[in-house]
Amino acid sequence: MAQITEQGFSGGCLCGAVRYRSTADPQVVGQCHCEDCRKSSGTDHCTHIVSQADAFTVSGEVKFYDHPANSGNIVSRGFCPKCGSPIYSTNSAMPGVVFPRASSLDDLEVARPQMIVFASRAPSWAQLDPSLPTFPEMPEGGPQRVMAEHAERSA
Repeated sequence: MAQITEQGFSGGCLCGAVRYRSTADPQVVGQCHCEDCRKSSGTDHCTHIVSQADAFTVSGEVKFYDHPANSGNIVSRGFCPKCGSPIYSTNSAMPGVVFPRASSLDDLEVARPQMIVFASRAPSWAQLDPSLPTFPEMPEGGPQRVMAEHAERSA
């Protein structure tokens, strides 16, 4: 059920009890191979969208599981309590930002990855796109700093 929008994106869970909409386009899209992303996704990585929290609205009940990341920051992973679909997460070190899961999007084309993080933890069989900026761990300053620097070099 892809929704075509002039700006932003939308998505939801498998059973339809949770829906979200962002009126802003993604700031950054990253693929993460950390252990937490692997375990919470059921595959070798997660693809996350970095989005402005003030442009993001959710309808339906979302339950959260809080877990410290390697950095010590608390990552709160939100999921549908009815079907278990991962919806979005927040990070205590990044107020004002939400991280919708690409797997929950109505239109997956919105989530073309722009970078890969924690590549050192990817399994040998993972196919990492060699054209993307790739980091063995989380780069200092996070994904937003890296993409800003990449944009400056490309300009």
